[in-house]
Amino acid sequence: MKRSLTLSAIAISITALLSGCTLDGDAGATGPAGVAGPQGEQGVQGDAGVDASRSISLSLVGRALIEAEEGSAEIIQYHASSQTVYATWTAQNKVAMIPLANIGVDALNNTFTADTLSETSFNIESTVSGVTIAGMNSLAVNGDLLAVAVEPEDKTAPGYILFYNDLNNSNPTFMKAVTVGSLPDMVTFTPDGTKVIVANEGEPNDDYSVDPNGSVSIIAVSNNVPADTATTLILDAATVGASKAELATQNVLFPSPADGTIINGNTITTSLAADLEPEYVTATNEIAYVSLQENNALAIVDLSDNSVSIKALGFKSWDGLQIDAQEDGTVSFGQYDGLVGAYMPDTITNYTWNGSPFIVTANEGDAREYFFDVADEAACTAANGLDYDVDDGCLAWIDEYKIKDIEDAGITVQADSALEKYLDSDIDSLRITMAAGDMDNNGELDTPVAYGARSFSIWDQNGNVIYDSGDDMEVITAALYGANFNNTDDENAPDDRSENKGPEPEAVTVGMIDDKQYAFIGLERTGGVMVYDVTNPFAVSFVDYVNNRDLTEGLDISLIGDLAPESIVFVPANDSPTNNALLLVGYEVSGTVSVYQITPR
Repeated sequence: MKRSLTLSAIAISITALLSGCTLDGDAGATGPAGVAGPQGEQGVQGDAGVDASRSISLSLVGRALIEAEEGSAEIIQYHASSQTVYATWTAQNKVAMIPLANIGVDALNNTFTADTLSETSFNIESTVSGVTIAGMNSLAVNGDLLAVAVEPEDKTAPGYILFYNDLNNSNPTFMKAVTVGSLPDMVTFTPDGTKVIVANEGEPNDDYSVDPNGSVSIIAVSNNVPADTATTLILDAATVGASKAELATQNVLFPSPADGTIINGNTITTSLAADLEPEYVTATNEIAYVSLQENNALAIVDLSDNSVSIKALGFKSWDGLQIDAQEDGTVSFGQYDGLVGAYMPDTITNYTWNGSPFIVTANEGDAREYFFDVADEAACTAANGLDYDVDDGCLAWIDEYKIKDIEDAGITVQADSALEKYLDSDIDSLRITMAAGDMDNNGELDTPVAYGARSFSIWDQNGNVIYDSGDDMEVITAALYGANFNNTDDENAPDDRSENKGPEPEAVTVGMIDDKQYAFIGLERTGGVMVYDVTNPFAVSFVDYVNNRDLTEGLDISLIGDLAPESIVFVPANDSPTNNALLLVGYEVSGTVSVYQITPR
């Protein structure tokens, strides 16, 4: 069935849906599913019903189309003094500047194609000390400073943070480049602006012949001037206080080739630092929390002495919850005992309740998959590749398999286990990781571990989960869209992601409105933003869902609307040109930036 929902139609649908029922569905105990250590109980999922006394509404009041190219509007930031949005424009080696000073307060018409905000741009540095810059990964703004994370053509070499000032005059001026670790994937300031924290992912090159160290860089800032050099913490055993083997027993995941694996003639030698890959950072003035997405863990950095500890996040049990894990063109919810998900958060943020920090994660999930160029399939076989694809080349390494394919890949499945019963089932095409699933450590896989948790979670400062949104994201989008839920992010293809991470919660931020704290979670594939009241992390409730996307099948990508929310920024009312709080959303696939005004109902 073709379905086209405008923003207003979605708002009406969700209000009507929630007025007659709640969507809580007790999330049950997340439980560690074999996790060593004090993994806390998940806590009961809050009532999903709308409480009119504390709810808010979002209306789209501005939209800018930068360029529908990969990396355009992937990461956005807001400079309050000049009321300007800064957005990556990677394809052009530029940063876009979108002024909001004259934005209106009325909701837009024709929201799927609206382009109501004009932008200017400036070129970032193309070389640093003779090294060619090849990619822009992240932005951060604090006071009069803009920090831009970039990588060289050889992504395994050290990256850089480019600093610009004079933002107050809307005239970004290059100051300096500071060398950091390999592949700086995310940069942020501490709230007081005295430190810049960088997550250096350290991904291997395509044929896995070079796998640099994962690291965290810290750059001091004094009187709005960054230091010339960074302190880079290599995440090795000496830094984190544990060996790779010790962390593996705590269920930190290492989805990398085994030592001695031969890829393209190279014998792989792994290490802890090479296998830990920082993805995203959120920081207080005292602590930096770093997501290690593929490792399903957090690195916790004490900024007073730069000491680091690693906390495994454990697994989410799908027992008693609804999940659609088959792509059959319909909504096919089922309950599957023994199925678990590795949280694998991408974006993370934090807020304070009763004087203590709480971490909020968007549990996207991610697999490792690397291809290198060869002439043909015969050359791939000669290079010890695992598989050959005409479009991608020779497969160097992958840790992801469909359930039905794992035995053909020579992986032993434990008899009479949860995994064995799903080998020939309606969910046998669900993607699972080979980096986990041997819960009794006998050398045989016994538990299907899916990528991501199709949810957002709240964790205490010790890394224990206290809330998870359960099956909300799929239940709500399925109720609104029918078979058009779990759509992909670059075309309207119904039920296209059910076997592979579902809606993919990607981006998250928090913001205070009146006396309530709200979390805003962007769904990368299905699109849109879900809103929750997280004021009390032990009593969370669903508030709203907005999605500026036309889901009509066969629609040209230029007409669909906003695709793939990658970053979200909350602007408090006192920094907003409309005197109401704003939500800024950057969409990587459509290359758009949308501005939502937030008002109490």
